[in-house]
Amino acid sequence: MPPVEPHQLELLAPARDADIGIEAVNHGADAVYIGGPSFGARGAAANDIADIERLTSHAHRFNARVFVTLNTILRDDELEPARQQVWHLYEAGVDALIVQDMGLLELDLPPIQLHASTQTDIRTPEKACFLQDVGLSQIVLARELDLQQIIAIRAATRPDTTLEFFIHGALCVAYSGQCYLSHAHTGRSANRGDCSQACRLPYQVTDLEGRIVAHGKHVLSMKDNNQSDNLEALVDAGIRSFKIEGRYKDMGYVKNITAHYRTLLDELIERRPELARTSSGRTTFAFTPDPNQNFNREFTDYFVGGRKDDIGAFNTPKNPGLPIGHVGKLGDKWVELVTDSPDIVLNNGDGLCYYTMQKELAGLAINRAEKVGEGIWRVFPKDPIADFEDLRAGTAVNRNRDMNWVRMLDKTSSNRRIGVWVRLAETAAGFSLTLTDEDGHGVTVESAHAREPARDSAKAEATLREHLGKFGNTHFVSMGIALDLAQAWFIPASFINALRRDAVAALEAMRAMTYGRPRPAQPVEPPPIYPEDTLSYLANVYNHKARDFYTKHGVKIIAAAYESHEETGEVSLMITKHCVRYSLSLCPKQAKGVTGVQGTVRAAPLTLINGSEKLTLRFDCKPCEMHVVGKLKPAVAKRSAPLTFHQTRP
Repeated sequence: MPPVEPHQLELLAPARDADIGIEAVNHGADAVYIGGPSFGARGAAANDIADIERLTSHAHRFNARVFVTLNTILRDDELEPARQQVWHLYEAGVDALIVQDMGLLELDLPPIQLHASTQTDIRTPEKACFLQDVGLSQIVLARELDLQQIIAIRAATRPDTTLEFFIHGALCVAYSGQCYLSHAHTGRSANRGDCSQACRLPYQVTDLEGRIVAHGKHVLSMKDNNQSDNLEALVDAGIRSFKIEGRYKDMGYVKNITAHYRTLLDELIERRPELARTSSGRTTFAFTPDPNQNFNREFTDYFVGGRKDDIGAFNTPKNPGLPIGHVGKLGDKWVELVTDSPDIVLNNGDGLCYYTMQKELAGLAINRAEKVGEGIWRVFPKDPIADFEDLRAGTAVNRNRDMNWVRMLDKTSSNRRIGVWVRLAETAAGFSLTLTDEDGHGVTVESAHAREPARDSAKAEATLREHLGKFGNTHFVSMGIALDLAQAWFIPASFINALRRDAVAALEAMRAMTYGRPRPAQPVEPPPIYPEDTLSYLANVYNHKARDFYTKHGVKIIAAAYESHEETGEVSLMITKHCVRYSLSLCPKQAKGVTGVQGTVRAAPLTLINGSEKLTLRFDCKPCEMHVVGKLKPAVAKRSAPLTFHQTRP
């Protein structure tokens, strides 16, 4: 029987810019996703073609891939610029595009892989199968899915369709692509790359009688995603691409989180021989990865293991950091801290924080830190002591910025090398050097040189091996050295070094020449039928090509995207699996079997209030979903809407 191909696991890291993308590769990413010049869902993370080409050149050395996000919904006048940009990206060596707008599939595109963006909102086997059948090679599943739902999608889709899943980073509370709150209130569209993040605001929650259920709570703000403990379960469920969120995140975040998951996946691959990496090289780190050191709102594994009531970061959308101790006493210009461990070291520039009596997170930036005793530090804040509300003896203090950690990651912090086997042999005129890398590429270079017997055989061999194994600042590392020599020869170090440099250059050229971009999937014929024959504004159809796409696939009625301003009344501005009632223990399902409570709790609407803004929460208990209901603000509605194909609903 032929050998069974290993299941390849892809670690997919974010990049705000090319330099961060290069460091993601250096820290073990198998693939990097980055924004192009325009049309990406992170409007402030655009990159020019030259920088993307620089990133692809570096990534491809390790057989790592570069995906570019072109995942906003497009106006008709943007289709041609988008098409031209795709061709420029293809010519720059990009491996795949991450797309939301199905209108792109109707354009004349180069032979490049297309991946489904998270905004395509893939929650069902039917949706997943449709997207694979229209030609998408890799599809990212909704963050809200549990393991059984993932397994069902894997069972329904073809083996050559790669399933991708978010494993770390910030969580949008709404199903991705199904949030219109930002546009309704500010005109800034999340589906156009410009979300105002209304979900992170504090709200007062009231019931139908106007009674306050929660006050000043960030009830739409989720903790951060962390699937560190679920990687093996996700592999077994069929996930093959493991995606880190964070195209707005800084270099330190990408280095640390990429290294963290590289370490975990490598441990899994080492244990299970049927698994393999999708790229080449091994990475070593100058630090121990720790997700707690980066900005986070505390962690949750969300719905992967089923619904839980502690997924929200309701007290603050800020980074609470890690506990380090408590306030011992206060001076007129300093705070004395008693640390939880004598090993804790405070630094100038550290960021500390604490909770006020109102459960608000207050920051305290250290200007200077002095150790005054065992486990006792006197810190001098940048701001006057009188400005720190509720700061008193006994107050628990956390640290959310450790300058030692920051400075460590500002330096070179990883080393990624491709393994090569080295063989030195004799030729008629001199010597040959053969390098064979871990991917099976082999090159041989020869050079003429007189053969002079060595006076000290053991010393000559040791010197040869030392110089043959010196790969310096290249991307290679020796995995073994073979000397195919009739006897020990004296060979000058300068000759060996030159031969090795020539061999390395030849191997790099060979790897670049043989690198193959992944092939795009072909749409099936006849065109598959979309699972529904009617599309509301939730389908985000914003141009004529997208309308043509869905018409070709059997859809009869197509409403325009919310950004076209046809929906002027109250509609669902968010649809979420997160339920405020459940998180506040006000869910009818939680009351089942509870004496004196069962039957008294109803899923009645609630109201969210932030200043003059009011939103209604409605609860759809059968699918266990929450709808945040509101309407388009008049000032936003007056702005021009570019779509014209449905001025009235059919």
